[in-house]
Parts: sequence; structure tokens; C-alpha cells
Amino acid sequence: MPRTTDGDGTPVPQRLLAAATRLFAEQGYDRTSVQEIVEAAGVTKGALYHYFGSKDDLLHEVYARVLRVQQERLDAFANADEPIEKRLRGAAADVVVTTIENLDDAMIFFRSMHHLSPEKNKQVRAERRRYHERFRALVEEGQQAGVFSTATPADLVVDYHFGSVHHLSTWYRPGGSMGPQQVADHLADLLLRALRP
Repeated sequence: MPRTTDGDGTPVPQRLLAAATRLFAEQGYDRTSVQEIVEAAGVTKGALYHYFGSKDDLLHEVYARVLRVQQERLDAFANADEPIEKRLRGAAADVVVTTIENLDDAMIFFRSMHHLSPEKNKQVRAERRRYHERFRALVEEGQQAGVFSTATPADLVVDYHFGSVHHLSTWYRPGGSMGPQQVADHLADLLLRALRP
């Protein structure tokens, strides 16, 4: 049975994910070997295959761990006892901040999603769809209440915002002129302005 932690207490799955994320971001998924991942993580191939069935599973988990966090946070915004404008703005800003905080993961995913097996690809699409549908429901709630304009269909509003979010990994650099929260505030404000009646 592989050790579950190393000397500083870091669990082996987290070490493997950290190593894979760094290597996938630096070299690309297809140019990174399983051997390089296990050497960088300081574990054996047996340990990798104990926790992850394949390199494909690692790629899936790189994205899934961020989406899980984002889904939990979106659910919290959606369920809050706040006016719809405040809930949507909070959710719109949060997805920007959490994407920037996990920029390597986002870049890897959009650059390498086509490498996922058909089954994993289908699973990721279903997870993303659930997130987008919950976000769209906030827009629709505001439109039905007359708080947001219905001039633009909710689907297009959501695609507009997430197009900006997905593009972050191509231009955002830590240490630039704007921090994560500033970018998030600007993009959330743009979204709310687009929905103003």
C-alpha cells in the first residue's frame, strides 16, 4: 500500500496533482509522461495508479477540483437570502476570482480537454452544464422579476460572461496592473450593466 503522505504531511494525491498541474502547464498534457509526473511528485508509478487510473484521470481531476469549488460557491450565492442583483453579481465576480486563483488549471483544461476520453469528456460537459444552468437560473430569476432586462436571452448573457472567464488564461498575469478582485469587479459590473432594464 503506498504511503498516503510525505514527510511534511502532504497527501500523495495532492502531490501528484500539483506535479501534474505544473508539468501540464509548462509542457502541455501530451508532452508530459507519467514517469515525469511521478518523479516530480517523488512517488512510484504504483502510487499514481493507486489513486488515479491514468494520466487522463489526472487531467480530469485538475479541472474537476476547481469546478467543485466553483459549484459549491455558486450554490451558496444562489441560495443566499439577498436581492437577485447582489447574488448574481457575487456569483459573477466569484467565478472570475476562482478562475484566476487556478489559472494553470483553467489553461490546461481549455488547451487539453480534447485529450480526455469520450467518457470523461461527457462527464466534464455534464458538470459544466450543471454550473452554467445554475448561473443561468439566476439571470432568469432576475428577468422574470423585472429586475433584469429580457432584451437579451439568458443563455446569451451567460455565454457572454463565461466567454470572458474562459479567456482569462490567455491574458491575465499575476502581478499585472489589476489584481483578481479588480478584474472580477469589472467583469461583474459589465454583466450587470448588460442586464440593466
